[in-house]
Amino acid sequence: MATVAPRPMSAEEKKVIFASSLGTVFEWYDFYLYGSLAAIIAKQFFSGLDEGSAFIFALLAFAAGFIVRPFGALVFGRLGDMIGRKYTFLVTILIMGLSTFIVGILPSYASIGVAAPVVLIALRLLQGLALGGEYGGAATYVAEHAPQGKRGAYTSWIQTTATLGLFLSLIVILVTRSVVGEDAFADWGWRVPFVVSIMLLGVSVYIRLSMNESPAFTKMKAEGKTSKAPLSESFGQWKNLKIVILALVGLTAGQAVVWYTGQFYALFFLTQSLKVDGPTANIMIALALIIGTPFFLVFGSLSDKIGRKWIILGGCALAVVTYFPVFGALTRAANPDLAAAQQTSKVTVTADPAECSFQFNPTGTKKFTSSCDIAKQRLAGASVSYDNVEAPAGTPAVIRVGETEIKVKYTPDDIAAAKAKAEAKLADLTAAQPQDPKAIEAATKSVKDLSNEKTAGATLLGSNLGAALKAAGYPAKADMAKFDKVKVVLLLTYLVILVTMVYGPIAAMLVEMFPTRIRYTSMSLPYHIGNGWFGGLLPTTAFAIVAQTGNMYNGLWYPIIIAGVTFVIGAIFIKETKDVDIYAND
Repeated sequence: MATVAPRPMSAEEKKVIFASSLGTVFEWYDFYLYGSLAAIIAKQFFSGLDEGSAFIFALLAFAAGFIVRPFGALVFGRLGDMIGRKYTFLVTILIMGLSTFIVGILPSYASIGVAAPVVLIALRLLQGLALGGEYGGAATYVAEHAPQGKRGAYTSWIQTTATLGLFLSLIVILVTRSVVGEDAFADWGWRVPFVVSIMLLGVSVYIRLSMNESPAFTKMKAEGKTSKAPLSESFGQWKNLKIVILALVGLTAGQAVVWYTGQFYALFFLTQSLKVDGPTANIMIALALIIGTPFFLVFGSLSDKIGRKWIILGGCALAVVTYFPVFGALTRAANPDLAAAQQTSKVTVTADPAECSFQFNPTGTKKFTSSCDIAKQRLAGASVSYDNVEAPAGTPAVIRVGETEIKVKYTPDDIAAAKAKAEAKLADLTAAQPQDPKAIEAATKSVKDLSNEKTAGATLLGSNLGAALKAAGYPAKADMAKFDKVKVVLLLTYLVILVTMVYGPIAAMLVEMFPTRIRYTSMSLPYHIGNGWFGGLLPTTAFAIVAQTGNMYNGLWYPIIIAGVTFVIGAIFIKETKDVDIYAND
């Protein structure tokens, strides 16, 4: 098929891109408020429940929005293919905006009891459903307005909206905190960002009401070719279901894990593994996003010229090849003391494998009490990578830091000796002139903790392990005097550019893979399974891998394997789509 020369963007097309992108920014703004204010929301809505129930409700509130996104894709995709794109994604933004506004006025647990967290989770489910319908509608609507040869450039604006929505939510929260103060913000000010979303909703609805239906859908409707059963056509006929499956495993699964690694897991790695303080890590990520975000438009436009498939798969391939060296370089740039200690003073856990559990505990109800589990918990809590060494059956676990060996469980004699030593130290400090009040306070606490039969063993382990790690050069936190800001931003920017490679062209490609009559339904499901499940569960899965293996880099195997599978499947089975005539593709 000959490529049609792209014409200049019309005023109507500019309006379509602006309205669709603006509405989607607002939806992401609403969605991200939950994550940004999670700690305060937990105190407001879950504090009255028992500990186990509170944890489960908090977990559900976090995960619900991701889990239900594919179901939103089915519900609203079906409506979009039957009644039209415009009115369907007008409904999705109404649901999202109203759900967010209601959170801002929802009484807390202290006022209405258990109904508060129940209603909150219901609203979170509605948000996930709405977002599941919003993206497919916006991408389809913009693509069907775009002229041949410009769909990548036009839809790439939609791809910037998640990042812009995150920025908008953080700015509103920051301004509100500054105006009302921290105490008032924790009490009632946290509601302001939710309540003001009603204004964003009003603007978006007003603009969308003035828009016209997409020309591709209008043409199809005039010809009487709209689908009567888009779900059964999309997923009940093998010729279409095959494309849905290929779109998931050969495009969106890899795209999703690269996106979440570059924008979310990188932040987690900085704060949890490299012990960089939260504000600094947020600033570094923000700078990388500011530098990298224009590349969504660059790669979207480039895909119109050279094709979409190999840009997306190229981003996946680069992730597979470079994630380990890039995250290693990030460690050396952000916390060089930690990198040096890992090289010179290896940490090992020698334990009977039968004692070692898989410490994935989503309900918080299971206790891990074996010496192997305790050792791994301690090291994971200190963000220390370690190697596992197999010990004979029945042997208690031992931690080795360099040449220093630390027992994990202690006998009464061990504790008595440690207590006597602590008491002698306290006596020396008390007799010394001048006295050191802080040292005396610490020594007094040590004696008290060692006197408690229930906590004495844990106290002694913590003291011995802490001293060994400190002597071996393991830092308690990143030394900001040695923190290489420029290198960290460059490395994070590289990760964001990989995000733009896989994400910039994806909307146009998904639109072009499916017939007009079932496009909204068909493209939405693989996108939201990929991004809602493969991507949304990445932090949890990666953390479980790190906790089990002991190596802080091993969580990267999850995105590397998924991206690698996507590259292979996509390279073999996915066809290039940039020259598809979507008007004829019905």
